[in-house]
Parts: sequence; C-alpha cells; structure tokens
Amino acid sequence: LPQTAVSSNPYGDSVFIVHKPEGEGPATVAKRFVTTGEVRGDQVAITKGLKPGVTVVTSGQLKLQEGAAIKVNNEVQPADDPSPTPANR
Repeated sequence: LPQTAVSSNPYGDSVFIVHKPEGEGPATVAKRFVTTGEVRGDQVAITKGLKPGVTVVTSGQLKLQEGAAIKVNNEVQPADDPSPTPANR
C-alpha cells in the first residue's frame, strides 16, 4: 500500500477500508488495525489485518470515523513508487 494509507498511533497502525453497498446508497468506511512489514520507497507491506483486493482510503483519514459515508474520488493519487528518485531541477 502507499504509506499515506496507514495511520500510526500509540495503540497501533490502522487503515480505513471502503465498503460499497450492493444496491443504492453511499459507500462507508471501517477502521482496521494492521501489522506493517517492509517499507520500500513510498510503499509499505501489510502483513496482517487486510484481505487481498479490499479498497483502502489513502488520504483524508483524519476526517473519517467508523461507519462514515464517503464519496470516492480517485482524481489525485498518492505517491506509490517502490524506488522514488528526486525530480531533476
């Protein structure tokens, strides 16, 4: 995952996952505690706490709480490069 998806707190690392309803209605979020592993560039491995294929919130976590309704906006994507390099200036 991009490192921006993980919120670190004194009581553990967590992410918000997105629940999309089958019918009408807004998507909601749920907080999940995770165990992180190796960090490579802008990415961090999640070793426990998530199933493959779930959608994870990568920004705006400070404004969220368990069960909050959200609108998914993928116009801006966080850095997710395993080998980032400085921009040439």
